[in-house]
Amino acid sequence: MQWRIGPDRACGLDRCRIMGILNVTVDSFSDGGLYAEVDQAIGRAVAMVAEGADIIDVGGESTRPGAEPVDASEQIRRVVPVIEGIVRRLEVPVSIDTTSAAVAEAAIEVGASIINDVSAGGDDPRMFDLAADRRVGLILMHRRCRPSEDSWSDAYDTAPEYGDVCEDVRSFLLDRARCAVERGVRPEAIVLDPGLGFGKTVGQNARLIGAAGRFVGSGYPVLCGASRKSFIGAVTGQSNPGDRVAGSVAIAVWQAMCGVRLFRVHDVLPHVEALAVVDRSRTMADSAKSAVRQLFESVHDAGTMVDLQ
Repeated sequence: MQWRIGPDRACGLDRCRIMGILNVTVDSFSDGGLYAEVDQAIGRAVAMVAEGADIIDVGGESTRPGAEPVDASEQIRRVVPVIEGIVRRLEVPVSIDTTSAAVAEAAIEVGASIINDVSAGGDDPRMFDLAADRRVGLILMHRRCRPSEDSWSDAYDTAPEYGDVCEDVRSFLLDRARCAVERGVRPEAIVLDPGLGFGKTVGQNARLIGAAGRFVGSGYPVLCGASRKSFIGAVTGQSNPGDRVAGSVAIAVWQAMCGVRLFRVHDVLPHVEALAVVDRSRTMADSAKSAVRQLFESVHDAGTMVDLQ
């Protein structure tokens, strides 16, 4: 499977791909303020690519629970010089994390080739038209409400209500993908993100993680965005987001074994190493299955019985 991320560009999904998170914000939940300066941000991108990141995801607006909106002009001021610098120095694709078509367009003008929209096109009706016109990759994420109205996964006074959280999220994403295609977005440009940590309790996130195969079976590539999130801390007891690396990697490994191929992460190297093992193990397992299948086919063709002991 390939993910089309430009008129003449594709990202092969024969192995796991790492999207390194680069927040050029002052209030992101894990790294807000660390890369607010252009040189710092570009340096961080260079470091993540050196560790094995396949894509850099640049965002100028925090999506943590309680975060206030940032207007398009300020987002553009934050992200455009960073994307320009990354594109000049590195050859990896750049994604723009925004719900604003104006911000996405400004980012595409300076080299971004993927739109990562946590509102799945809900915040700005122009987003699908832009993605179709510019033929870029498009990530559609599920959420229940805007970040300013949301809560941490382990801190809801009243749990978000779903019929079946897995089916509800899956149906929502497939409907948004259908809408995008109707507006001219190529199906092969679309990726689905179940939105772990967005409008879900700890238990609801766990059910979504366990149901990864249902999303993979949709026919669209799936992105896992669990990195350092509060529901991991609720399970491991780690209140500091930076101490949730092991839990983040554990989820990524499980998701990869279920067929997920895209991972949006803060900690690139641990994910690269763990997922390389998954990729290699899967390749070896596929080779073994192929060998057994060929054996049985040859036996069937010969019309003989073989003692497999």
